[in-house]
Amino acid sequence: MQVAPVRPVTEARAAATRPAAIRPVTALPSVATALRAVESLLLSGGQRTARRNAWAAVLEDRRRAKDRAEVQHVLEAVSDRTSHAT
Repeated sequence: MQVAPVRPVTEARAAATRPAAIRPVTALPSVATALRAVESLLLSGGQRTARRNAWAAVLEDRRRAKDRAEVQHVLEAVSDRTSHAT
């Protein structure tokens, strides 16, 4: 019986046989990047700026509300502590 000749493995065949963990991964765009791309197609510059400003205002309001809740919690803790001591 004759032994089959050894053929060189091409890069394409080698890549197909690699485990998934070793294969190179191309980065997919993030959801935020995709949404910005759609936004730029649908909205004019002024509308885009207005939407971003509105979102920034929402985030600032959330931060202020969180700060108010933390201060209220601290004040209640301090007032409870002083009322028991007097």
